[in-house]
Amino acid sequence: MKLSIFPCLVQKEILENMKISNLFLLSFVSKNIKKLIKSSQITRFNSISHIVYDAPERPVTDSWSVYIPFMPKSDNIMEFTERREETEDDYFQLNVAGKIMDFRLSNQYQYPEAYFHPSEKESAIESIHNYFLDFFGETVEYQYVEHYKEFIPHLPKLSLCLSFWPGNLGRIINIQPIEEYLASSPALKQICMSLQSQQLFRPESKFYQAESISLTLYTRTAHDFLRHFQGRQAFLRCDEYDVSSFIGFMNRWKSGQECGKLEYLKIKLMRNRGVQNQILNANGVKYIDESRTPPTHTLPVVYKYGDFPNTAPIISHAYVVRKTDNRVASVAINRDRFYFGVWNETEEEFLKLVT
Repeated sequence: MKLSIFPCLVQKEILENMKISNLFLLSFVSKNIKKLIKSSQITRFNSISHIVYDAPERPVTDSWSVYIPFMPKSDNIMEFTERREETEDDYFQLNVAGKIMDFRLSNQYQYPEAYFHPSEKESAIESIHNYFLDFFGETVEYQYVEHYKEFIPHLPKLSLCLSFWPGNLGRIINIQPIEEYLASSPALKQICMSLQSQQLFRPESKFYQAESISLTLYTRTAHDFLRHFQGRQAFLRCDEYDVSSFIGFMNRWKSGQECGKLEYLKIKLMRNRGVQNQILNANGVKYIDESRTPPTHTLPVVYKYGDFPNTAPIISHAYVVRKTDNRVASVAINRDRFYFGVWNETEEEFLKLVT
């Protein structure tokens, strides 16, 4: 079928009803087709906020999935795979930002798969990324999800979301190699880690500069982490975290001493449960009248992975106020979970949201 035989409105309607993966593949037909897709799909492409390059689940597969998260479910664009055996079967070649690459259509999922030799991994990923920048635009945030010991591309407009597992999802005991790795890397978008170390990273470490951190701690170091964290969202699992540490964190946040950029904190306790009353009765915790309905705090997650596009909602009558700017944070405890959600609103503005 030739698009050119149809009126412009019909062409646009046809393209509107095509999957993103098919539009991506169609864009290789000619420069004019690519230009037509981009011009006719401006609104659709502008609605794409993130594209994720998701690492293989080794050793099960060597394929990266590339998808748009949460639309409302993930929308696959393509895959790319290391191919160690040379074969011509079922492949066709496309020029991807100046690099000739082998492709084929997935028999199972019907979206394109790119193949490259391991020695060409760096140039292949760079070419795919450059093509996306031109096709989808530079306003999209591109997140690259991988284990830190694998090849990590450092490309424009590419945010890195790295996991730090020593093997078999184990616990890290010696943090020095990771400290050295982080020192030589740009600040990360996301860090995922499990620590069983009596010491945390140095206060000036880039570890604390990650925008989002998912961290399991098997030692009493959560309070040290929160003292230095400069990011926006933190999801902690703690073996132990006592009442005084909770209260100390809230007091330091209220005074503006720590976590100045924090938007959302969730702490799941693996021990020391049943501390709700002691924390929520602490000095400085304020309350909305029980007859009123507090507003719901929820935010888009920084790390675009999994099935949940937003943080777990916080609906709480308890809140604290930061002295430096009068900003509010909702505080909630649900059995073994502590939630802390920072609002953009001042206390006066926040209370207007109460119904």
